Amino acid sequence: MKVERFESKGLRLSALLLSIFFCAWTQAQELLNYPLDTINGEEVYVYQVERSIGLYRIGVNFNVPQAEIVRLNPQLRERGLHFGETLYLPTGREIEKVHANPLKQKVDSLQMIVDSLKGQTDPIKPDTILSVDTLQTDSVMTDSVQPVERKVVELALMLPFESHQTKKSTNAERMMEFYQGALLALRTMQNDSTLYRLRVYDTERSERRINALCDSTELDSVRGILGLVYPIQIERMAAWCETHQVPLLLPFSDDMDLANRKQVLQFNSTDEQEADSLFTWIAAHDSATHCITVDVRDAELSAPVRALRKRLQRSEIQYTSVPLHDLMIDSIEYALDSAKENLFILYSDKFQHVRILLPHLSLLQEKGYKVRLVSQYAWQKENLDLPQVYTSVFRKETDHEEYDNLWEHYYLTNHTSDAPRFDLLGYDLMRAMIGWLNGEKETQGLQSIIRWTQVGEGGWQNEEVRVIEN
Repeated sequence: MKVERFESKGLRLSALLLSIFFCAWTQAQELLNYPLDTINGEEVYVYQVERSIGLYRIGVNFNVPQAEIVRLNPQLRERGLHFGETLYLPTGREIEKVHANPLKQKVDSLQMIVDSLKGQTDPIKPDTILSVDTLQTDSVMTDSVQPVERKVVELALMLPFESHQTKKSTNAERMMEFYQGALLALRTMQNDSTLYRLRVYDTERSERRINALCDSTELDSVRGILGLVYPIQIERMAAWCETHQVPLLLPFSDDMDLANRKQVLQFNSTDEQEADSLFTWIAAHDSATHCITVDVRDAELSAPVRALRKRLQRSEIQYTSVPLHDLMIDSIEYALDSAKENLFILYSDKFQHVRILLPHLSLLQEKGYKVRLVSQYAWQKENLDLPQVYTSVFRKETDHEEYDNLWEHYYLTNHTSDAPRFDLLGYDLMRAMIGWLNGEKETQGLQSIIRWTQVGEGGWQNEEVRVIEN
């Protein structure tokens, strides 16, 4: 009886140990709760270095040799480990081929990082990088079957992703879309001699973040910067770029003083450029057109409209000015010319103003008036044939099928929108940035033509503004 009891206990102990081992082994196969990415077909964690932690502790926490960490993060050999930087750590899992969709994984990875940081007590530090995207092509081999060493070009994308906000705004969604378009552009620009690394930063609205970046060595290897939205950030980064001879391409600003900023490239056109472009178009159609400028604001006119009116007055071209309110209450017929085409000129970058106008202009059409609308952006699928005056962003008469196919292939979604396409803007401007680094002064984008002209002896302005008729 004692022997049987002992054997029974022994079996139960063996079963318990086996169970513990099995559970530990199973847990070792499970993924940790960190964003995932893929580098050269290898699945990796995307990990942000925490305070007071070294390579040894990271290796223990992830069960990874330190040599493996350095292999995936070669920058550690040169400058060591920094709090807040992003590391790639192997998961130890093999990746099935059906997984591979590199651009989608990178966007998903960045989105996971942004989402994971929302609502935390301490916002991310000003020098925190959200991710580093390394876009690889297939290995390049020579006749001697030796890999060809490619030049590495580091670029930085700085946008307000609002990573510490608990509720994502429309602006943050647009920034993520801009990022997707920029990644797609980098994918199409890959070649056998160049490897691009894109460092992505969340600038929020913080001057402190930009100051911390400029005061550190974080950007020393960067060869071009795309982004920034807020003037106080732009001024600080523009000064850094001047000192380090790094081009800064601004996608949204239109009022930067370029006279003393040789490294700044401003994409959006100036008020004077817009007024000149529209005036040239109106002058060519003057005999058959009656101009009506729509005042969105009651207190003051927008700068482009003021500039346009001065040109119209000097040329003695007749025009009528009406407030948006008069259109909304259908009391606008006093301003119309029944013998000419009435060209409504609306200067506003808000699509809501266009939407307000459209039904009222449709009513005027039904009454027999000839009406057309000029606005700053191109809007598709509307019920009027709209000629457009574009700032710098305009839709060319080209087929987007190839781009849309790329988008669907990499992001596994269809992209259709009546709103401004921030992915197209990101696509065109990333191509323009690479073109500039390669010595090009003009870029034919998918929806924009970008032609740089120097402002005095200072920075560069996109001079391509045009009116395109649908």
